[in-house]
Amino acid sequence: MLTRLRVRNFKRFDEADIELGQSVVLIGANNCGKTTALQALALWDIGRRRWFEKREGKTSPEKRPGVTINRRDLISIPVPNASLLWRDMRVRSGEQLLVEEKGERKQKTKTTNIRVDVIVDGVTNGREWSCGFEFDYANEESFYCRPLRSANGERVDRMPVPLESKTVSVAFLPPMSGLAGVEAVAEPGRINVLIGEGRTAEVLRNLCYQLCPPQGPEGTWEALGGHIKALFGVELLAPKHIPERGEITMQYREPSGTRLDLSSSGRGLQQTLLLLAHLYANPKTVLLLDEPDAHLEILRQRQTYKLLTDVALEQESQIVAASHSEVVLNEAADRDVVIAFVGKPHRIGGRGSQVLKALCEIGFEDYYQAEQTGWVLYLEGSTDLAILQAFAHALGHDAVETLNRPFIHYVGNNPREAQQHFFGLQEAKSDLLGVALFDRLPQELPADFGARGLTGLVWRRREIENYLCSEEVLLAYARHDLGDDLFGQAEADRRVKLMSQVIDEVSQALETLGKPAPWSPDTKATDDFLDPLFQKYFNRLELPNLLRKSDYHVLASLVPSDEIDPEVREKLDVFRAVAARACPRSD
Repeated sequence: MLTRLRVRNFKRFDEADIELGQSVVLIGANNCGKTTALQALALWDIGRRRWFEKREGKTSPEKRPGVTINRRDLISIPVPNASLLWRDMRVRSGEQLLVEEKGERKQKTKTTNIRVDVIVDGVTNGREWSCGFEFDYANEESFYCRPLRSANGERVDRMPVPLESKTVSVAFLPPMSGLAGVEAVAEPGRINVLIGEGRTAEVLRNLCYQLCPPQGPEGTWEALGGHIKALFGVELLAPKHIPERGEITMQYREPSGTRLDLSSSGRGLQQTLLLLAHLYANPKTVLLLDEPDAHLEILRQRQTYKLLTDVALEQESQIVAASHSEVVLNEAADRDVVIAFVGKPHRIGGRGSQVLKALCEIGFEDYYQAEQTGWVLYLEGSTDLAILQAFAHALGHDAVETLNRPFIHYVGNNPREAQQHFFGLQEAKSDLLGVALFDRLPQELPADFGARGLTGLVWRRREIENYLCSEEVLLAYARHDLGDDLFGQAEADRRVKLMSQVIDEVSQALETLGKPAPWSPDTKATDDFLDPLFQKYFNRLELPNLLRKSDYHVLASLVPSDEIDPEVREKLDVFRAVAARACPRSD
């Protein structure tokens, strides 16, 4: 089993140190380095295999012999140019030196190679080992691989390549890419190449065919079929080799008895079948799975992850999976290794850790966002965020960027819910900051609300919609989407007149009911005024209601910037200030 991965100068990584275990889940945003970590293991694997193929048992006069690897050998890391394996594509560095030649001092550039280092630690048959390789750029098509240098006093020599590492098998699997209507027979080497290139659509039937008697180990096909039946209720039928066409066909039987080609199955079934077939076809292997939860709905994600880890244990295999699924993360949290790719990759807690205790109810997705942003914004709902974004844009306020990608949690108008979530999350990230913005409350915020970095704000008017509710804005909405031609102008005049009539009617109704006027700060603008206003307005136009509460941010964009209440800017200033003080994880 592999226990640790250390990487330097590889693709996205300047330097990374990643703990591994029996089952490992890598989490993080898109393009944060999860797949890079899987590819680093794949690079180490190809370097190790080439080394044993070319150098095992041989003596060499060279102090540090190496082997050449062609970029086309990188089945799991397809790149058009070998330099793409190096961080920022920097394969060499230059150092300016002053040298003396013929009595003159001249400046020369000393060029040195930048090396990619990949070190893997493991345990085999109870013995610990460490195996590191360095990779030197040669040209666009190839590079050199050698055992990593190690310092021994003043002497620099190569690390030994432990024989225990020779028995390690590594296999990479990208997500299911769909299923080809016709699948040609492929040799094992060709199957590996297609998988490495992400062409999983062309190998699924071949993988299954390898597991059927007499090719596959006894009982393997039956076990695979049993899992698929338990999960999806269908019976897999053995693949058939059609020599005349050089093809493999495969069907499944529905509960009704109908036989269908495998291409008729859903993407979730195909994804699960790919994972299990790959697992059974590669026993005693380190399986690198890129987004194994792809195409699976929530319940299937949990079932499939548990099944994969159970089968991997039976097969004496190890799983390293990159995932976006919160379901998978929470399933893995208590028993497996979870690595967060925020700043430098790091393990999230461990069994019994304070982080795990704090996140039992909060969830790893929230913890990940807290580390990524360093602060959290609490609002009533998504409409509030859209209105705030529209106001910030209209004002040209710096908070536009702050609100574009916030870590946001919706709590209704409940201060205690915001506190409970924030303080629980702060147990996992002690320097977390927060801002909570509420509609006007019937009583003051709790006395302890501002403790421990959580800032509480309350609108002075009844709710946020009060700040976009004015007659001028409503009349602007009536004509905002009409053209400047004669028809558009005539229709705009008609709609403005109609909107004025509806405003008067709803205003009179509020007065009759003894409720505050539409423009009063005490009016519940949404329920008492805007909702009935737009329902009546669109009824008069003989149109369906095109502006409901979820779309009221459109009105915010129509408020003239010089008429936006100064209180809105005050709130945006607080958001910007808190975001500026926040400490996202960067190491």
